[in-house]
Amino acid sequence: MANDVWVYIEHKDGEFSPMSFELLGIGKGLADGLGSNVCAFVIGENIENITKEAFAYGASKVYTVEGSVFKGFRADAYAKASSFLLDKHKPEIALFRATSQGTDVSAASAANLGFGLCTDCIGLNVDGGQIKMTRAAFGGNYTITVVNEKAKPQIVTVRPKAFAMPEKDASKQGEIVKEAFSISEDDLNTKVLEFIKSEVTVNLVEADIIVSGGRGVGSDEGFKVLKELADILGGAVGASRAAVDSEWIPYEHQVGQTGKTVKPKIYIACGISGAIQHLAGMRTSDCIVAINKDPDAPIFKNATFGIVGDYKQLVPKIIEKFKTKLNR
Repeated sequence: MANDVWVYIEHKDGEFSPMSFELLGIGKGLADGLGSNVCAFVIGENIENITKEAFAYGASKVYTVEGSVFKGFRADAYAKASSFLLDKHKPEIALFRATSQGTDVSAASAANLGFGLCTDCIGLNVDGGQIKMTRAAFGGNYTITVVNEKAKPQIVTVRPKAFAMPEKDASKQGEIVKEAFSISEDDLNTKVLEFIKSEVTVNLVEADIIVSGGRGVGSDEGFKVLKELADILGGAVGASRAAVDSEWIPYEHQVGQTGKTVKPKIYIACGISGAIQHLAGMRTSDCIVAINKDPDAPIFKNATFGIVGDYKQLVPKIIEKFKTKLNR
């Protein structure tokens, strides 16, 4: 159907990206409002098991483009396949995650097809038969509503963890549509020479607990203390731009406007003043615990709980308490 809602499924090493489940939940809500269906589309190599997983989270149909040229992720290959599918079927809207992969594929698809792109949405709803997209502006201090009245499909990226995860129903089945799309290495601008497994283990976007440090942490040694707390809590270590610029911790840990946008259940901010650029990346966390020596630090205005004090004294005590409580 021309007014179906499509969801782009990310995957890696033969496994469905869990955050794509969230998109299927959003898509189902939009499809219900439009009186249509939510469909998934998957691009890759050896993706049969991944496609079946989509039905359990609400997809009624899954469109696939498969081939050896899609081994690993290359933006130009995936964007060409995505553009082919969207141009052929012209759904009402196509949803992508606001990740590096989702951003690459959605932007290239929009450019290839001449359609508009609304990025990093935090809200989507149907009003009077029209899809309205909400996104943050001015560092998260305002929200704006975007309506695309003409161009279809509407192409949208959605901020991870901005919506609730749908429930899984393993009994659900659907239709798999295998699309024939011819593409070769000669059609691509990039060539794969080899795959090097990343040693990066941090996954801030999907972490439920984040212990984050800023300029007030003072050194890379300070981040070792924060990592100890994060490890005990089963969380990840984040950082402000100031800490990353000081080379105390790698960029992949950066939270904020120029880093990752996160929404953990608990965000512990140590030595972070609370610049608007950092707040834009974590202010929607369920619970924010701020530890700072400065009682006037802006972070306290956004904190659920605030502690005025030196993290060097407080965090080791918190670690010991958890070790005792958890028998570690």
